[in-house]
Amino acid sequence: MGEKIVLAYSGGLDTSIILTWLKERFDAEIITVCCDAGQDDDFEAIEKKAYATGASKSYILDIKEEFITDYIWPTLKAGAVYENDYLLGTSMARPLMAKKLTEIAEAEGARVIAHGCTGKGNDQVRFEAAIHALNPSIKILAPWRIWDFKSREDLIDYATAHRIPIGQSREKIYSRDQNLWHISHEGGNLEDPWIEHEDDIHLMSRPIEQAPNEPAFIEIEFEAGVPVALDGKRLSPVELLCALNALGGEHGVGTIDIVENRLVGMKSRGVYETPGGTILYKAHFALEKLILDRETMNYKGLTAQKYAQIVYDGQWFTPLREALDAFVDVTSKDVSGLVRMELYKGNALPTATRSEHSLFNEDFATFGEDEVYDQKDAEGFINLFSLPMKIRAIQNEKRRAERSAE
Repeated sequence: MGEKIVLAYSGGLDTSIILTWLKERFDAEIITVCCDAGQDDDFEAIEKKAYATGASKSYILDIKEEFITDYIWPTLKAGAVYENDYLLGTSMARPLMAKKLTEIAEAEGARVIAHGCTGKGNDQVRFEAAIHALNPSIKILAPWRIWDFKSREDLIDYATAHRIPIGQSREKIYSRDQNLWHISHEGGNLEDPWIEHEDDIHLMSRPIEQAPNEPAFIEIEFEAGVPVALDGKRLSPVELLCALNALGGEHGVGTIDIVENRLVGMKSRGVYETPGGTILYKAHFALEKLILDRETMNYKGLTAQKYAQIVYDGQWFTPLREALDAFVDVTSKDVSGLVRMELYKGNALPTATRSEHSLFNEDFATFGEDEVYDQKDAEGFINLFSLPMKIRAIQNEKRRAERSAE
């Protein structure tokens, strides 16, 4: 038997083939690692399948709590959204999974980590960049970049020939990634952006047409930018997100069908379901608008774009991400309060906000008389604020007069 290889394993089509292929190609001892990030899988069956397919050891790791507290909450607080659409469900999970793979490799004395990411996708970058950052001595093996298979249809043929049990078929060949935050769907007929996705693609959220005809109203409490309670009941991070997924899913919240720019340079089309995450993003932003001043809000919007790119591009373990987290933590220290949300036919609408740190003061905003704002002061403010525009207009008039005189 050759050296040890730690394999990122889900028991799905790609990694089921990879396990057998690695044993054939390298005569290696394969140690599988499956991370439970909240996907709807039978982990006992996955473990049994790993052993049945030839693994020498199989790890099932529960990473749900760590995933939420150390990856989802920081990204939510940052307000990071990739290309104004994607709430980074897959992107956030990869650095944590890479961290766990590295820890297992170190504990097992393995010098190689293998993964099932394709050579055209973003995940290969996210996994490998994280592993390089955490332990640069570990070698990485990516079968999709070296084997002869060209498509998932080829993998299905290989599985059939080697009697490897799989759940995919030629008729239902979507590539999916699921965790507590979202589920993504790619491939199959989605590869033609002119073909509308079918309703049967939905797994976490109902199609809008099937959502209830009556809205639901909920209240979410935040502390320092982090959600802590739903309808007055404090819940653990996992309980809270699961409850919001159920509520959002019932009302058709959080499904998007988008074309995005992959890091590797091509465009891809995917359907993403993020019911609970969509509710939290909208609620969090509404609370920030109540609490943060204009300059902080504007600058935080700029950092949110950069944070999203960092997460999407697999640069989690970098000094820049840590520095941005420090900025976000400071701007979030007063983001505590209550947000009331209306869920209806695919929409998650903030309808009311309340916080002891609110900068909204009815005494100041009123059209009536108050003690802190003298309306006569506005004239001087406007004169100074518009001075550059006024000077430009004067200069233009002067130039036009000079040209006319000529």
